[in-house]
Amino acid sequence: MGNRDRAVVLGASIAGLLAARVLADSYGDVVLLDRDDLTDERSTRRGVPQGRHIHALLARGQQALEELFPGLTADLAAQGVPVGDMLDDTRTYFSGHRLRSTASGLIMLSASRACLEREVRDRVRRLPAVAFAPPCDVLGLVSSPDRRRVVGVRLLRRADGSAEEVLDADLVVDALGRGSRTPRWLEALGYQPPDEERVAVDVGYASCRYRLPPDTLDGDLGCLLGPTPAQPRGGALARIEGGQWLLTLMGLVGDHPPTDPEGFLAFAGSLQFPDIHEAIRDAEPLDAPVAYRFFASARRRYERLRRFPDGLLVVGDSLCSFNPIYGQGMTVAALEAQGLRRHLRRRGEPSPRRILRSSARLLDPPWDMASGADLAVPGVEGRLTPKHKVAGAYITRLHAAAARDARLARAFVRVSGLVDRPEALLRPRVAVRVLAHSVRSSPRTGAPRSHAPWIRLTRSRQRPSWRC
Repeated sequence: MGNRDRAVVLGASIAGLLAARVLADSYGDVVLLDRDDLTDERSTRRGVPQGRHIHALLARGQQALEELFPGLTADLAAQGVPVGDMLDDTRTYFSGHRLRSTASGLIMLSASRACLEREVRDRVRRLPAVAFAPPCDVLGLVSSPDRRRVVGVRLLRRADGSAEEVLDADLVVDALGRGSRTPRWLEALGYQPPDEERVAVDVGYASCRYRLPPDTLDGDLGCLLGPTPAQPRGGALARIEGGQWLLTLMGLVGDHPPTDPEGFLAFAGSLQFPDIHEAIRDAEPLDAPVAYRFFASARRRYERLRRFPDGLLVVGDSLCSFNPIYGQGMTVAALEAQGLRRHLRRRGEPSPRRILRSSARLLDPPWDMASGADLAVPGVEGRLTPKHKVAGAYITRLHAAAARDARLARAFVRVSGLVDRPEALLRPRVAVRVLAHSVRSSPRTGAPRSHAPWIRLTRSRQRPSWRC
């Protein structure tokens, strides 16, 4: 039993479920509100429009979920979810290079979004302090008379004849996702809304399931073909639970994959490398391709507000919505939950401004990594700085070197998987290996002049402003 009364979590997404998980350690009553009926445990929630597409759980996300739910990985494996090594059991292409296959020591959990979310939801449901409310719409926040504290929410049950209700709370957590109305709710209470940073990527997905032979991809669990500035198309094919394979094709800046069978297959054949097309060209799909569109990454800068009410937190996509091609969302939500748990254990009473500042530091690396990569693509709207360009050039060279160098491949997936901080790629033992490979591949003797900017960057004693 917790030592506080009631926490209310708005939204039963992964971020909302993980927030409920850690709040159940400190609050006697944790109520989850969602528009969807969560009693149907086998279905995909309507509130996850991208749920039929591939969802990557990065290495640090797997570690965080295992800490929050001990035994989760083993339980999913027992249910038929493929488990393997991030590098040794996958084909991974970045910047037009296939990273060297080698044991990374990082676990890849190849589950569909519906399967993973269902397992997490089932575990949260079993917590004594947690209750799932019937489907409802959240209409707004309720504040104290002086408006310095949020003390509840207004809601309307999704049932005929329902009337508006007020649910009292000691803490309200917004996990409503990209459509969060907290900025408007804050304005209604007399607060400034947060500034918002946006990167207009206009990415489109199309996904289809297949039943493929066991020797597909020569036994590898998946293949990722990342888009590049010159080729803004990509795709990912993954073996998932139930003996099925899930293929997601993607395209940036409006170059979206079609959903008719012939166009879908042709798009797969247009990718830079043939692995995915060869795997599915003669296969019979299990369903028709389904589309999804994502217009812009968005980061709401709550941590910069001078005033923010007590009793309110913002997590997940409500705080920062990433371009989904990088698979960062679920992992970041898990890291935010861990941060909230540490804060409650240290300080007892939640301090929203401290938590938001802590979350901002956590978000910096994945946000800068994704936005920097997106802004390098012609047609993506945003400000590409000189440091973005230097970082992009360095990472491109690192990818080329990692095609031959197992140590560099491991170093990169540890950073892209959010296990290590981006500065790890600037350590001398890493930068020297990148430089050595680059020099060997150059037709001239010695380091070309184009190496100079990122050599200076590795020698700088200041923390770089870019993140990878």
